[in-house]
Amino acid sequence: MSRRVTIDITVPNQTKYLGVIGRIGESLAYSLKDYQGNRRELAYHLNLVLTEALANAICHANSCDPDKDVRVLISASDQDLTIKVFDQGQGFDIEAVSRLKARTHDEGGRGIQIIFKLMDRVQYTREGNRNILEMTKYLR
Repeated sequence: MSRRVTIDITVPNQTKYLGVIGRIGESLAYSLKDYQGNRRELAYHLNLVLTEALANAICHANSCDPDKDVRVLISASDQDLTIKVFDQGQGFDIEAVSRLKARTHDEGGRGIQIIFKLMDRVQYTREGNRNILEMTKYLR
């Protein structure tokens, strides 16, 4: 029987929390009991997608507004790992952004592309007054 681990954190809308959330993803990768893949690679990928998703939520969706917050919900079993990042922004067309080609000198625009490359399933929905970026990695 598979047991699910859930981590639910809400942080102030400040980029200083990026590293903390990224390291939580890394720690979780190393703690997955039955994971047979490359833990170091999984840890790096989780840190990267969490950092990118949180930075996008803070800086783009929430416009760096200190009165807003970002919720991160991570859920893992031996089958899959799902990360949900909740923001309070206007939302965007994730499919259109994922197809854009970032130019060499662009400072941004790569985060969503990285997330699509590293995760197995990505979707973006709206629930109430929050948007939810949901990213899933299949572990088997």
